[in-house]
Amino acid sequence: MRLTFFNDWTFGAIKGDRIVDLTEPTSHFTVIKPQDRLEAVITHWDQVRGDLESHTASQEGVALAEVQLRAPVPSPGRVLCMAGNYMESGTIPGPYEIDAFLKSPSSLIGHGETVVLPDAPAEVFHHEAELGVVMSKTTSHVDAADAMDHVFGYLNLMDVSARGINPNGNNSFWWQKSWDTFGPIGPAIVTKDEVPDPQVLDVKLWDNGDLRHDFDTSDMARKVPQVIEIFSNLMRLEPGDVLATGTNHLGLGPMQDGDEVTLEIGNLGKLTVNVKDTVSPARSWVRETVAEALAREGK
Repeated sequence: MRLTFFNDWTFGAIKGDRIVDLTEPTSHFTVIKPQDRLEAVITHWDQVRGDLESHTASQEGVALAEVQLRAPVPSPGRVLCMAGNYMESGTIPGPYEIDAFLKSPSSLIGHGETVVLPDAPAEVFHHEAELGVVMSKTTSHVDAADAMDHVFGYLNLMDVSARGINPNGNNSFWWQKSWDTFGPIGPAIVTKDEVPDPQVLDVKLWDNGDLRHDFDTSDMARKVPQVIEIFSNLMRLEPGDVLATGTNHLGLGPMQDGDEVTLEIGNLGKLTVNVKDTVSPARSWVRETVAEALAREGK
C-alpha cells in the first residue's frame, strides 16, 4: 500500500492517480494528532491491513490533482540520517567512517510544498537524494540479520543542506540540516511488500528538468540492514521513526529561488517541491553538480 496524509491531515491511500480517505477504517484508534493514527496503523498492521486494502479497493477516491498532499510521516520521534554512506560510484577507496546526525522532525514537508531557504550565511543550499526507511516496531540492539523484520516501508527523502555556516569554526550538522522545510518526504510510505529489495533501486533527482542525481542504492557502503543495526545500537527506535540512508555526493547541486526539484526512487513515486528564497534579491549559484565542478577543475 501507499499511505499518506492529504488536505487537513486526512489519512489516505494512493491508488494510481487517485487517493482514498482511510479515516473510517481507522476510526477505532485513539488519535490526538496525525502521527498517532499512522503509528497505530503501523503497530497494528497485521490486524488492519486487510480492512485497509479492501476499503481502498472498494472506493473510487478523489483525483490526486485535486488535493494537497502532506508529509506521509507527520511528526516522527526521530529522523536519523547517515552521513557519507555511499561508495561515490567507485571514486573512493573504501567506506567512510561511520557518521550520522539527527534531523529535526519539524523539517519534514510533503509533495507539492515549498523548501524555504533561510536568511542565513550559507555558501550554498544543496539537495541530497536519499532512500528513507520507516520503522515498524520498537527496535533496540538489533543485528543486521534480523533488521528487515523491523521495517514498515520506504519513501523518497530529500535531505536539504545549508553549507558553510561555521559558528565558532564548527561546521555542524545542526546548522546545516534542521531548518524548517529542509526534509521533504513522500509522496507516500510504500509498504515493504511492494519493495522486494531496497538495494536495487534507481535514484534520480531533477532540478528544473535537469538530471542531477542518477545512481543506484546498490552503491550504499552499509546496506539498509546495517544502517538499522548501527542506529539501533546507539538509541532505541520506535514505530514511525524515519531513517535516511545517505546519498551519492557526486550529484549534489544548488537549490535556489524558483526551482522545482523532483526526486524519484524505484517504484516509490515522484516527490516534487518548489524552492523559495527569503532573501531579496534572491541568491544564486553556479548550476553545476559536485561531479561537474570536479571535472571543470580537472580533478
